[in-house]
Amino acid sequence: MRRTSRRDMLRDDSGQVTAIVVVSVAGLFLFAGLVIDGGLALAGKMRAADTAQEAARAACQQVDLAYLRTTHHMRLDTAAADAAAHARVAVTGDQARIEIHDDQTHVTVTHIQHTQVLSLVGLSTLTTTASATAHIERGTTTPWSADETSGP
Repeated sequence: MRRTSRRDMLRDDSGQVTAIVVVSVAGLFLFAGLVIDGGLALAGKMRAADTAQEAARAACQQVDLAYLRTTHHMRLDTAAADAAAHARVAVTGDQARIEIHDDQTHVTVTHIQHTQVLSLVGLSTLTTTASATAHIERGTTTPWSADETSGP
């Protein structure tokens, strides 16, 4: 009968890595990639939503004053509104599709987020989009009076 020494036992397992360890480590890296890059993509989506809202509001500040003075109806100066919305989006480096109708603007912003960890498995970018719509709102319809500011 052969006696097994501790040295023989160590020699038999040296350099061997079980499949479960390899799969577990790969799974942990994938999970970390989803958490990190997913968080960055969610932040990018929020940034795209903010940008779309800002661009839509900036466009709606471009009222066609000549048309307002002659007709007493409000509409956007299409060229100025488009330029204002594109200028607001250009600051962020995102892409936008802008639709301008008589008194409203619809902006769709596309944000491309480059991945940090998931690029190791071949996913280099995550794309998110967000939209916002704004329309012209006329201010007060009655003249301001000093009586409105006095309290009871």
